[in-house]
Amino acid sequence: MAEETLTFETEVGKILHIVANSLYSDRQIFLRELISNASDACDRLRYLAITRPDLTAGDPEFRVEISVDARKKLLVIEDNGIGMNREALVEDLGTIARSGSTAFFEQLSGEDRKDMALIGQFGVGFYSCFMVADRVEVLSRRAGEDAAWRWTSDGQGQFTVGEAEKAGRGTRIALHLKKNAAEFLEPMRLRRVVGTYSDHISLPIVLHDGEKKETVNRASALWTRPRSEIADEQYKEFYRHVGHAFDEPWLTVHWRAEGKIEYTGLLFVPSMRPLDIFSSERRHKVKLYVRRVFITDDCEDMVPPWLRFLTGLIDSEDLPLNVSRELLQHNPTLTRIRSALVRRVLGELGKKADKAADEYAAFWDNFGAVLKEGLYEDPEHREDLLKLVRFRSTAGEDLVGLDAYVERMKEGQDAIYYITGDEIEALQRSPQLEGFRARGVEVLMMTDPVDEFWLPAIGSYREKPFKSATRAGADLGGIRSADAGDKDAEKKDAEMERPKGLDALIAMVRLELGEAVKDVRVSERLTDSAVCLVAEEGDMDIHLERLLRQHKQLDHGVARVLEVNPAHPLIAALAGIVGADGAGAKLCDAAWLLLDQARILEGEALPDPAAFSRRLADLMTRSFASG
Repeated sequence: MAEETLTFETEVGKILHIVANSLYSDRQIFLRELISNASDACDRLRYLAITRPDLTAGDPEFRVEISVDARKKLLVIEDNGIGMNREALVEDLGTIARSGSTAFFEQLSGEDRKDMALIGQFGVGFYSCFMVADRVEVLSRRAGEDAAWRWTSDGQGQFTVGEAEKAGRGTRIALHLKKNAAEFLEPMRLRRVVGTYSDHISLPIVLHDGEKKETVNRASALWTRPRSEIADEQYKEFYRHVGHAFDEPWLTVHWRAEGKIEYTGLLFVPSMRPLDIFSSERRHKVKLYVRRVFITDDCEDMVPPWLRFLTGLIDSEDLPLNVSRELLQHNPTLTRIRSALVRRVLGELGKKADKAADEYAAFWDNFGAVLKEGLYEDPEHREDLLKLVRFRSTAGEDLVGLDAYVERMKEGQDAIYYITGDEIEALQRSPQLEGFRARGVEVLMMTDPVDEFWLPAIGSYREKPFKSATRAGADLGGIRSADAGDKDAEKKDAEMERPKGLDALIAMVRLELGEAVKDVRVSERLTDSAVCLVAEEGDMDIHLERLLRQHKQLDHGVARVLEVNPAHPLIAALAGIVGADGAGAKLCDAAWLLLDQARILEGEALPDPAAFSRRLADLMTRSFASG
């Protein structure tokens, strides 16, 4: 097949532009990325060769080789892994074949350092080689195939692919270095980079220095070493290797289990939220090894979806090397590993929550919404998870746990109050919270969609039921005010004294609004606002209804209860004109304006904006005319 010139997909072109124009200081990371990719290629072939030993016949020892040609300014990284055919070269190097690419580009900031970090986080580290090279040639031959292929690009928008010759399997990447990258032609510099970033790679990395060949890494699986022999920097680089990440691990969990089953676990919690964390696939990034042999990075049963932020590996001594995907499903050994893994991770998170609240807050901001999925999906670990959940609340800026909330509940308070919505700032302004604030009652503020599902599943905590602050059943009458005293009690009684005509006003508003509301009632929760909407006890929560409508899961909303504040001057004024001559039409318009005002406060779209505008204009006209 003749050589063919193709164009990078738009997303790759953007990445290459960022890389080529980057002033990123740690550009030596390109070598780490290429070695990591080479190691992955060898791991995959090692696994395939378990059932197809012919794939490695004649060359069974896996390795990565690095060589330089100073005269030609050429740096070569070569492996004898699985290799790529033409389709793989085009797909893997010419496009981003991974969910979440749109999210990646939405995150681009225009700042080189931040954007380079995103590139690494997104798993396209191959393109980092264009930081040091103005032309890259990839020569590859897939194991078990006779044809070899050459991929070439200068990173300017196009690449060529054509047939080539290659003696054995694997991939050879030749970098034609830029003038300012000559340091990477020096063997001493290469040794230092490999020692810093790739010492943990479990296969030998061989550096060719003239006629001399030297293995420049320890070539042993990092996770098999005792923890006491592993430095924090080595853990960090292994995390970046296994997770194709640029950030640092927020938490490292390394342990060895011995007994009925034997395995080693090395898991990391990232310090940055992966861009695909909310992908519908909900895949974790924990690899399965069997006796140091890579088996799969797609073992769904090993880690529950609500821990999918984990990166790392599990190395089992008990599973067979030729275990198939089907055998991994519902495998009893894997089930026990999963259960122990979950307990271990939750235990470590609990230690962080207890001993390092500020650090745990950073974790919670990144992954709290994911962890809460376990409350709904995994009853077995619900009790442990409830001790880990944290919330924003009306009590202050700091996150609060359920135990702390219960301990500081007000006298007479018999429920854990919460409010759900899309944004903390909007919830803080909600009129439904006015009465709670007046009595000093703390309300948890929840903004994750999953909150609408786990709360009904849990029901209560420490025998205290969860109650929504937006429900009509939120009874505040038995809770004393924040500054209870005789004068306050007298003031409250005066404020709550019903204005004359209030009952008639409520009856008239109820009649005028008809089926647009479920009821019209006097509110105990409002102190500043004139009106608010609440859900009747037993009806769907207001925020949940909005979510379902947004996702086309609900056609029609449920009518709500309109609560009115008897102490508000507007309500008192309206009550005062009930029965007056000519007041009927004004009160009818006022009823709809009150309902629309409550809808606006709730963040709801008005069903008839034109009617609202007309009524408001008429009211303003009458007001200014009378003035």
